[in-house]
Amino acid sequence: MIAPLELAANGFVAVSILLAGRNNVHTWWTGIVGCTLFGALFARNRLYADVALQAFFVATSVVGWWKWARGDHGDPLPITHAGAANLLWTVPVGIAATAGYGTLLHFTTNAYAPFLDSAVLVFSVIGQVLMVQRRVENWAFWLLVNSVAAPLYLSRDLVLTAVLYAGFWINAIVSWRSWYRLAAQPLLSESPTP
Repeated sequence: MIAPLELAANGFVAVSILLAGRNNVHTWWTGIVGCTLFGALFARNRLYADVALQAFFVATSVVGWWKWARGDHGDPLPITHAGAANLLWTVPVGIAATAGYGTLLHFTTNAYAPFLDSAVLVFSVIGQVLMVQRRVENWAFWLLVNSVAAPLYLSRDLVLTAVLYAGFWINAIVSWRSWYRLAAQPLLSESPTP
């Protein structure tokens, strides 16, 4: 049976992710609610890196909300591409951070799957930072995160959450293509959909 907390968290986050893929500024407040609920759910399931991640998501959602609406000198932030030089160092740093945090969780907590949990955390942080900046490449990192997160959540009997993350995988592909087109048309991407 699906717990009401898991159902509510999934509902709000699903709406948030769909709105993000459609370049809609309302992604941020729906994400704040959903991530707060997910934080409580993951704490119950000893996925401590995911609890920390949800706190990070709430904080960055406040920043993202402002940046998307007013982050370009008072105007909405346009969708752009991340520079290749920035992306080249991101993956090795992400792998090192995953190993470091996974080791910390392994030796200091009773965390379930500390290294997979850490990978979800680290690469979600990277994806979120790129999304706040409205970079097209954020969706590549979400593909990676969703590929790890769906089976991890399934292993903890969070079936609805696992199914949702599998759906997020598909959404990331669709959104990546959509944002790529929007970045090629800067005038269309400058104002978020109300």
